[in-house]
Amino acid sequence: MSTIAPTENTPLRIGPHTVQPPVVLAPMAGITNAPFRTLCREFSGGKGLFVSEMITTRALVERNEKTMQLIHFDESETPRSIQLYGVDPATVGKAVRMIAEEDLADHIDLNFGCPVPKVTRKGGGSALPYKRPLLRAILREAVSGAGDLPVTMKMRKGIDDDHMTYLDAGRIAVEEGVTSIALHGRTAAQHYGGTADWDAIARLKEHVPEIPVLGNGDIWSASDALRMVASTGCDGVVVGRGCLGRPWLFADLVAAFEGRGEARAGGTDGCSARPSLREVADVMVRHATLLGEWIGDESRGVIDFRKHVAWYLKGFAVGSEMRKRLAITSSLAELRSGLDELDLDQPWPTGADGPRGRTSGNNRVVLPDGWLKDPYDCGAGVGEDAELDTSGG
Repeated sequence: MSTIAPTENTPLRIGPHTVQPPVVLAPMAGITNAPFRTLCREFSGGKGLFVSEMITTRALVERNEKTMQLIHFDESETPRSIQLYGVDPATVGKAVRMIAEEDLADHIDLNFGCPVPKVTRKGGGSALPYKRPLLRAILREAVSGAGDLPVTMKMRKGIDDDHMTYLDAGRIAVEEGVTSIALHGRTAAQHYGGTADWDAIARLKEHVPEIPVLGNGDIWSASDALRMVASTGCDGVVVGRGCLGRPWLFADLVAAFEGRGEARAGGTDGCSARPSLREVADVMVRHATLLGEWIGDESRGVIDFRKHVAWYLKGFAVGSEMRKRLAITSSLAELRSGLDELDLDQPWPTGADGPRGRTSGNNRVVLPDGWLKDPYDCGAGVGEDAELDTSGG
């Protein structure tokens, strides 16, 4: 089987930080907390960039208890990377200055890609870049307040095929001093359905050659990541749903970019890390253990882990009753006992490296009344209710 050679490229620079290989863990609400970042980082050998789940600027400024826990980083995490979501320039500025002045992180990423209706209907998330002046004001406040901290942004192509925003947003980002841009090659209307448009990533790279562009979307394997860089010219990759229940994907990604391992051509078959069910079970227990230690309560940690069970077990021969049982466990002993009843000698299943997580599309983007009439008319701006009062989703 043919092998994809690692792409020769300069190291990815995020302000003063070198990210080599150029692999970034995408912020995912309720997923990329400190325990999951720890797992991914361990498999990567400490290489790459691992971003926190989304932090709401209003909740941060108000020092919401849940939010303050979410911004806690393990001592081994470097650089410490926070993703912020905000819709009000002044509040974003306050949050960024708080991070800089209190040394809460080393890198700030801004989220303009959320397609969730409860966010877009108020003009937030992936709807916001359509209002060019508002986007510019938020970026200006963020960069100004960050001081020496690098500010990056993540976005989608646009609202739908008739209302693309990514090229204008990219140019605004360059003009306002953003350090790099990550583009998810889908519109808000697509949600997570269809196929990511890697050509859009290439167009953005050509449009803003001044700063690094990272590609996001449909990276299910190490060979997918290499193909994206080779076909688009992007400076790095952002991996989200592909690592759900597969934190060891980062070992594959590092090996592929460094020219090691057996990352192979052929899309989802490009995975050399193929653990047995026994090895997967051990990672599951460790993940649940880390969650319990992080939350400060074993039972709550195992309950929080439940959402990961189906992703870890995808493709393995596990009966429906056992899957249900494992998905309602509330102690580490119960989780371990259930896993030990399985045929743990099962090899990695064929086809288990493919798409996972949300895949459904949604062709209607809910927006404020009159939102699309004029991209330069922000009216009274976006209301506070466009910003969640807590973080993480």
